[in-house]
Formats: sequence, structure tokens, C-alpha cells
Amino acid sequence: MRILGITDGQTSGAAVIEDGRILAAINEERIARIKLARGFPRASIAEVLRLSGSSPRDIAAVAVAQWNMELTEEVLEWPGWFEARGSDGDIHSSFFNLAARFGGLAHVVPGLKQAYYGLRIPVFRKRRRRIRQILEQEFEIRAPVHFVDHHTAHAAAAYYTSGYDDALVVTMDGGGDGRCSRIFEARGGEMQEIHSCASYDSLGNYYAYVTAICGFKAKRHEGKITGLAARGEPRYRDLLDSMIGCEDGRLVNRGRVLFNQALAEIRRRLPSEWAMEDLAASIQTVAEDVARAYVGHWVRKTGHRRLALAGGLFANVRINQEIHEIEGVDEVFVHPGMSDEGLATGAALEIDHRLRRESGRAFRPEPLATVYLGNAYTDEEIAKALREAGLEFEHHPGRVEELIAERLAAGQVVARFHGRMEYGPRALGNRSILYQPGDPTVNDWLNELLKRTEFMPFAPACLAGDAGRLFVHPEGATETARFMTITFECTPWMAERCAGVVHVDRTARPQLVREEDNPSFHLILREYGARTGVPVVINTSFNVHEEPIVRSPEDAIRAFLDSHLDALAIGDFLVEGPVGSEATRARWQGRPSRWGRSTHAATDRRASGR
Repeated sequence: MRILGITDGQTSGAAVIEDGRILAAINEERIARIKLARGFPRASIAEVLRLSGSSPRDIAAVAVAQWNMELTEEVLEWPGWFEARGSDGDIHSSFFNLAARFGGLAHVVPGLKQAYYGLRIPVFRKRRRRIRQILEQEFEIRAPVHFVDHHTAHAAAAYYTSGYDDALVVTMDGGGDGRCSRIFEARGGEMQEIHSCASYDSLGNYYAYVTAICGFKAKRHEGKITGLAARGEPRYRDLLDSMIGCEDGRLVNRGRVLFNQALAEIRRRLPSEWAMEDLAASIQTVAEDVARAYVGHWVRKTGHRRLALAGGLFANVRINQEIHEIEGVDEVFVHPGMSDEGLATGAALEIDHRLRRESGRAFRPEPLATVYLGNAYTDEEIAKALREAGLEFEHHPGRVEELIAERLAAGQVVARFHGRMEYGPRALGNRSILYQPGDPTVNDWLNELLKRTEFMPFAPACLAGDAGRLFVHPEGATETARFMTITFECTPWMAERCAGVVHVDRTARPQLVREEDNPSFHLILREYGARTGVPVVINTSFNVHEEPIVRSPEDAIRAFLDSHLDALAIGDFLVEGPVGSEATRARWQGRPSRWGRSTHAATDRRASGR
């Protein structure tokens, strides 16, 4: 029984599930080459059907995430992909303007929030009809269509891929279907909601407000704020504490403002000469404290010792570490497609479970086997793309991993394109840029090559068997660290030898690589470790600034040439890069980082009271 999952929200995409196993999953941005592409996921549906070998007749049901989504029917009818215009005449913008204008009255006027959502019901009904029409007319899919609440989809993605039988399932994000969080008790495959919070009280929204005030794009660049936070001091913590908090297990919008009003209020209350890194540190500190108090309350109330997490707030790897360290938590799992890119998968898993339960089949908890669920290409397809690009290349079947390790040990930057593309926001070895981890200036010069502005250091990919030597207390979170979704404090050994991946707070966000997950990447790490004594390499996503991770050989070749890297290992082929990265490295050689200190030289902020 195969289920097609789709979402047409801020990050649209599709997935195919069969008996609880994900066969294929992809988001429209990777195909359209537009970050966070939104709209009906026509290309993604076609691709997951092809990748899973599914015909329209194979689809037993369709699961659509977000039946109450905050988009207009115009999105479904637009012929291409676009960013929301945000004009006053757009219904979507009008709803948000209305919410901002009357947000301060939500706790005073009975029924105001319900009236706001009621105004949108006609839009939602038209959208439902249009989805069924597109599926039947364009894809010949006539299977029943089920609509799954936004946070139910997040929760299903977390629980049904965690491998846990019993767990506390927590979702947190900016908002979806009128809520910013739901909490479930899960046992034996069944999830029972025990708490929810309205979008009005969203912690994620406050993080987005600070992202915008710092000059970045809200709902896209929150990761920059997370990285920047460790370089500042939480000087504006009291300001933000007075606006968002946790009270008796509830998220509370203390400021009673939304959207534009919230932005204006925060700006009004900031001093005239405020520092971006201090504002970042303030919201990160508040977010960690609020999330820890909120989740911790429900851990104590329910007695659950395993946590399954999803929703955009859990893209924040430092928050995930804080939750992992809550007293009473034994294990934590963060779904690798934690933000809206995981909604299609979650919706399909939810409907798959319902249908299997109705047919009397027993629930079997199974951990997520793989995230390599996207496109793969043959040697013939890769060679054709290289020839068409006019590139010289060498073919090294069976030896390419050894050659990559040699180049990394010699200080070269190697782009790696291999096998099936990763699902979720992280590059995990198949669409990655690799480099040795010991250079404390790498964050500056390599980001310059890639035309990126980042404050978080690059992530380390490590042999999973070495986790105990590299990190402090990884136990209980090694399964989620397979997907680079949590930070750990680094051991002195790691901090000394891998300065390029250790943050100023002495943490790192690793990918723990097991041989069964990715034999090729595991071999690269083993070969590199044998040459250097360090079983760690830098792993950053293979893309250029403001583009999604590369999908096809053509994407990889274009990004490689644009970035001036030393080598491209694409399939079993090796391509020499144009001169560029060595010259950039030379400019940075011997210079301090832009913050005037090495990547890991600062005092651990948590030890100083943060």
C-alpha cells in the first residue's frame, strides 16, 4: 500500500511511503532551483512517483499536509513558482496585516482568534477542491485525499521515524493551522494530544522577528542568528523575556503583538546603538530557556524519558542540545526534515499508519533507515554532463574515496556528488563540500569562495564509532546526530585538532557516519583518518549562496565552477578545479578570523551563566 504525501506550503514537496518506509522524498526547491519554492508541487510529485517506481494506480491514498494553510488559492493557480508578493491586495498579506493590527486584543476580546480563522474558511475550501482536480487531471491519481493538520504531520514525521514505541512528541515552529506547538503522548503507535499552543504565542515568531531586525530574511536565515549568538552577550534578554515566555507549561506572548507590530515594538525598545551579535545572543538565550522550560514541564508531568521532535524551531541545533540535557531525558530524536520540508513525509506517514491500523496490522517501531531518498545518476549520465560542460575528467572506479582522502589530507577542498540526494536541509556526504577540519580561518575564506555569509562554523562529519572520543555526553542522541540535527560539547582532543568546526562556545554539530548509512562517505573518513590520525572532515552543503543544495550533475558542475574549488569528485569521476581556492587561502593565511580570535578560543558561554 503506497501513500503519496504532498505539501504546498512555504517549502512544497512530495514523498511516497509504503508500509511505514519512505521510498522517495524531495522538495520543489531542489528541482526549481529556488530556495523555499512554494506552490503546488507538480515537479516533486512526478519525481517521487518516478523514483519509487509508482504508477497512479499504485497510490492507495494521498495525504495533504496543512488543510488550514495560510496561503491563498492564487498559489494553486499560478503557472510558475514565485515568492509571496506581500502586497496589500494579496489575501495572504491581508490576513497577516489583520492579525498584526488586532493581535494586542486577542487576550481581551473573546472569540477574536476564532473569528480570524473563520474568515479564511472559504479560501481553504476552494483550495481543497483544486488539489483534488489537479491530482486527477494532471496525474490521473483518483485515490482518496486526506488532509492532515500541520502539527500532526510534524508529529507523525518525528514519532514514526524515531524508532520509539513510547515517547513524548513535541512540535514547535512559527505557526501552522493556527498553532505553534502541539504535544502528544505516544504509545504503541498511537498519539494522544495533551497540549497545544496558538500561533499567537509563538516562540518561533519572535526568533523570526529578531532575524529580520538583524537584516536577514525571516523564516530563512534563522541559522545565521544561531551562529552569531555565541559571539555576543545577551544584553537585551530582559526586553525579550518581557515579550515571550513559558508559564506553567504554556507558551505566552507577553508582548501581545504580532508581525509588523512586534517588529516595531522590539525596535522601539532597543537602545539607539544596539549590537547585532548581542541581540542574536539575547534571542538565542531566551529561546533556549523557554524551550527547555516548556519541554521540561511536560517531561516531568508525563514521566516520558524519550523525546521525538519536529517543527522549524528544532532546526536550531543548540536548542536541541539544551533539550537533550534536560534532567529526566534519556533519548532525543529530531526528525531530519524537521521544518516544513518534512510535512509531506509526515502527512503520508500519518495516513499510512491510520490505514494500517484499520486493516489490523500491528505497529512496529522502526528507526529511520536512510535520508538518501532523492535523485541518483548513472556514470553515463554524469560523463555526458561533464563532456557537455567541456571539462576534462578521469574515471577512477573503486578508488575515488581513496583519492578524495589524499586530496583532503593535502589541504584541498573537494566537492562530492555521489549516489542519491539527501532528504531534509542538511547535506550528509552525497551533496557535500569537504575539507580538513584543523584550519581556524576556514569559516572566513571558504564562505568567501561560496559567496556565503555565515557565523556558524562548518559541521564535522565523523566516524560514529569515535563519538565518545570527540564529544561530551553524546549518549542518547547519537541516532539524531546521524543527521546533523544537534550540537554536543567538544572534548579537549576535538577542540585542539579540529578548530575549524568547533564554535566559540566549544560546541559542534556533527554528522555521525555509520558504514551502513553511507559506505562511500564512511570509507573517505576512514582513509582520511588513516593518513592524518583525525577521523573528522568538514562537511558543508554543496551549493552556492541563496541556492538550494545541488541535485543533478549539471547543478553540481555549475556550482563547482562558480566556487573555484580544488576538485570535484562526481560519481567515480574526478575533475580538477580552476585556480582559485589556493589563492583565497593564501590571503587568509596567518590572519585572525573576522572576530579577532580563533574559532574555538572563547570561553564556553554556558559555563559563564548563559
